[in-house]
Amino acid sequence: MICTQGLSYHYAGGATLRFPDVAVAQGATLLLSGPSGCGKSTWLALMAGLVRPTSGRLVVAGQVLNDLDSVATDAWRASVIGFLPQTLHLSAALSVRQNLALAQWASGLAEDQSAIDTALAALGVAELASRKPAQLSGGQAQRVALARAVVRKPKVILADEPSASLDDEAAADAVALLLATARSQSATLVIATHDARVAAALKADAAASADLQRLQLLRDLP
Repeated sequence: MICTQGLSYHYAGGATLRFPDVAVAQGATLLLSGPSGCGKSTWLALMAGLVRPTSGRLVVAGQVLNDLDSVATDAWRASVIGFLPQTLHLSAALSVRQNLALAQWASGLAEDQSAIDTALAALGVAELASRKPAQLSGGQAQRVALARAVVRKPKVILADEPSASLDDEAAADAVALLLATARSQSATLVIATHDARVAAALKADAAASADLQRLQLLRDLP
């Protein structure tokens, strides 16, 4: 679940972003929309505890983030948040399997090959486990990045522009994968995008549209 009240973030020497209040139940889906530069990525960073709000109260997966120091926030993020960035950041020197193992290690967990195999199989890329990122197609790389994000079975999945640079069919597949993965783990799903195809894909999914919430960000504030 995600609950925010009076949330804002100030960039040093720049704009102050003020965000609408939102309450998203655990396991529900939130579509975060708005044009480029409106603060979508900042909102995601706040939800992941990567930056601290200038003001307001922020609760994610039952944890009041305002109450945590930086060390506790890092530990919380590692156990709770699955993040799919717009730039996938797969390590070019490592195989697909090693990229997932690295995510476990970075979270302070022991390498769990069974969990890695399960995540790769669930996303249809088990046969790619020994490949390097350069040997993957764009769609394959995105599936691997999603497997890396969910290998720890997070309670919240944050996806930043998951349809960027994808054709229509691949964009629809990306949304379907996110929904299926979130459902299988009972995770709250947030998709941040300015792509109208994502909203259409969510609307077309009966289960997603039933509990879909929307948060539209309009512009940066001076």
